[in-house]
Amino acid sequence: MYQLMVADLGSPSYFVATAAVCLGFFREEDLEMGKVEGTMQGSEVLNDGSAHFIGGPAYMTLQSFPNFRGVKLLCALSQYSYWFMGIRSDIDIEKGDIQGLKGLRISSSRSAPGHGLRHMLREAGIDLERDNIEIVLKASPGERQRVFRGGDGIDALQQGIADAFWGNGMRLEMAVRAGIAKPHIDLRRGDGPPGARYYNFPALAATEEFIAEHPDAAAGAVRAIVKTQKALKGAPSLAAKVGREIFPDQEAEIIADLVARDAPFYDAEITQDAVYGLNKFCLASDLLTEPVSYERLVATQFRELWR
Repeated sequence: MYQLMVADLGSPSYFVATAAVCLGFFREEDLEMGKVEGTMQGSEVLNDGSAHFIGGPAYMTLQSFPNFRGVKLLCALSQYSYWFMGIRSDIDIEKGDIQGLKGLRISSSRSAPGHGLRHMLREAGIDLERDNIEIVLKASPGERQRVFRGGDGIDALQQGIADAFWGNGMRLEMAVRAGIAKPHIDLRRGDGPPGARYYNFPALAATEEFIAEHPDAAAGAVRAIVKTQKALKGAPSLAAKVGREIFPDQEAEIIADLVARDAPFYDAEITQDAVYGLNKFCLASDLLTEPVSYERLVATQFRELWR
């Protein structure tokens, strides 16, 4: 029995990994999987053996594997950086206008998405103090939101602690449908400073030790992800089946639409450009102390399986 965990169970960014288990594509590869869980311990679950695979941001394993030593990325879950900004629907601002954020309060976590927000603002020539931008902590989560955190952005705006929020696509879509926010920045689709879409990408990772000891399982996991990407591209409605199994009602209703929207980015390839951009972001955010080569970061022996 193998175990896969994801950084945020409710995030559409890692949904391909969750769907690969729920739709039976791991089973097709003779990999019996336990129920997918979200991890509050980050990549430590790979270190302590709680999980064999982890789906999350490509830099996530740096928490437990400094400079990516001892861990590899098996494949991409989808392409490009998937961070979004939603802004209060009553604020008059042109979509994508970063300079227009001056004087506003932005809700974000302190973790790596927060690093991404700060890095984007720096690259756009914004100085938080000079330009009077306050990054505030997200609203305190209830028990439900410890697992499904889609309400974070809505709560921040409703409680009046922020004018905008930074987070994933589920968070933004829920706020838009509630009439509370409108989309402002979408890095994946070209908003932000030049190269911002390369800050990050969602990936499937495993330890070097696991890959060496279980190469067939690692290869099977890559094939399962590729099959899932193809299936969801062809029939995004499959996402609703998974959503009904694991999501609360509101997220379950939304996930198929988000998958249909993101399906063009479902590609398992990890490009040289993606690794270069990830290095640049991690070095600037003090997540890395030295650049990491493509061959050291990526499990290139599975490259032929990406397509």
